[in-house]
Amino acid sequence: MITKDIQTVIHLRAETKPLERRTCCKLHISPTSVKELVRIGYHIHVERSPERIYADREYQDAGADLVPEGSWPDAPRDHLIVGLKELPDDGSVLPHTHIHFGHCFKQQDGWAECLSRYHDGGGKLYDLEFLCDNHGRRVAAFGYWAGYAGAAIAMMAWSHQLLHPGTRLGPLSLYDSSKMLRKDVSAALNMARETIHSSNPRVIIIGGQGRCGKGAIALCQHVGLRPEEITVWSRKDTARGGPFPEISASDILINCIYLGKDRIPPFVTPASLSAPGRRLRVISDVSLDPNNPNNPLPVYSQYSSFLNPTISAPVKGDGPELTVVSIDHLPNLIPREASDEFSAALFPTMRSLEWREEDNVWKAALAVYNEMVKKLPRAEWEPKRVGES
Repeated sequence: MITKDIQTVIHLRAETKPLERRTCCKLHISPTSVKELVRIGYHIHVERSPERIYADREYQDAGADLVPEGSWPDAPRDHLIVGLKELPDDGSVLPHTHIHFGHCFKQQDGWAECLSRYHDGGGKLYDLEFLCDNHGRRVAAFGYWAGYAGAAIAMMAWSHQLLHPGTRLGPLSLYDSSKMLRKDVSAALNMARETIHSSNPRVIIIGGQGRCGKGAIALCQHVGLRPEEITVWSRKDTARGGPFPEISASDILINCIYLGKDRIPPFVTPASLSAPGRRLRVISDVSLDPNNPNNPLPVYSQYSSFLNPTISAPVKGDGPELTVVSIDHLPNLIPREASDEFSAALFPTMRSLEWREEDNVWKAALAVYNEMVKKLPRAEWEPKRVGES
């Protein structure tokens, strides 16, 4: 039991990303979980949010204190600010300790400016992506549902291309369950097959052994694709180096690899996809690191969204139109199931948050933050003095 005199306060902030309904803290709506956290000394503040998949009342009934939406910047500095996606890019300094996906530890575009906000404000960032066990495996990830959603949208985009050539897939609905999502995907595939007299798409999934890949495989199977219509590659299959003609010969590519720091030969290039005979119509990049210098899919550089799910890839040749699904919060397509799974996996680590200076998971995540701060350009190391622009 926590014996410190000062009670640790966890402040769950409301998300500001459009259509972001997930949360990493479903654990706080479970009465059992709340009672356990309170019993060992935690106090929980939850910002009101009309968008979150769980109603404010669910948190309140579980024992949390509701606070105004967007109130976290004014919270006492010893409160731990917990969220899911990155903060608004307003340039303000950040004096709190934050826990969320920062998307800056791999030196993505804007990483130095982002990281300097914590450094300059005296805060810290525990990035959820870098909460790992002693074997280097993430303690919690949305990977399975990211792969599942990425595969589902790819199927809908492929079906739409066949049914409505020259037009784009329209805005997507968010689903209350994966069962409802599967129903719509199956209906789209059936309509494409019946109208165009087409067979199922041939899908290639790269990174099929990981969480994302397993989710993509499951969706393909759940909507009726046969084993011979699903090609699954692992690291050994890409070891020879791309570009790979097998991708151009498929209808759909679903990229589910975990992109690390090492540069790898591209899986496709504009030239390889402009070669004669391309069959590929849709790329769903679940890994989604378009601004990473090691991105193995250098055929796009912007994000799509639930309102505009696909973007065009700049390729030529005699193949069909090629579109890319590059949505950076895919699991939000089925937010309740994604949040349930993620928060259940995260809960044991959240329990040890009070002892983060001794706990190996939290210590390792802080070490990554400190390592990245040391890589900041010198100008970013030195906080601006009052009055400087």
